[in-house]
Amino acid sequence: MSVIHATTIVAVKSGGEVAIAGDGQVTVGDVVMKHRAVKVRRLYNERVVVGFAGSIADAFTLFDKFEQHLEKHQGNLLRAAVGLSKEWRTDKYLRHLEAMLIAADDERLLVLSGEGEIIEPDNDITAIGSGGPFAHAAARALVENTDLPATEVARKALQIAAQLCIYTNDTISVETLPTRRADQP
Repeated sequence: MSVIHATTIVAVKSGGEVAIAGDGQVTVGDVVMKHRAVKVRRLYNERVVVGFAGSIADAFTLFDKFEQHLEKHQGNLLRAAVGLSKEWRTDKYLRHLEAMLIAADDERLLVLSGEGEIIEPDNDITAIGSGGPFAHAAARALVENTDLPATEVARKALQIAAQLCIYTNDTISVETLPTRRADQP
């Protein structure tokens, strides 16, 4: 899986909710161009949350394509992810897009890349972007050692990543969804 620089997105599924958080920094080369970009958004009638790392124009193209697949598959996150992945990998234009996505609904948390990967993390924590490894490690430690809700874990993990990664800042946006409990149909 390729590493996307210039942002950090972290997702945490814990305590009955899933939270995806993103920093607000937009970097062009070594210059910070914007501090308050929103890289996390809701799709498909507010039932899916998606965060992106990579080129902003590429990510918006992928958001649009992903939303089309969500509509086509009536909100089924996994089927939409497979549809987007196939199109992303095979379409002459799309396969050159430089971005990665984290997507979540009330059941699943997925990482999607242009290489055709669709990864569902084992421990319900994942992160992408240049500060991803820092945010992932921080989120995992927080989940394993505190009772913080997913929203706060994601926010604190990004704050830690912002202290370590020059492409990540501490202007954080977070979107959450309640998760489906195992006893719900």
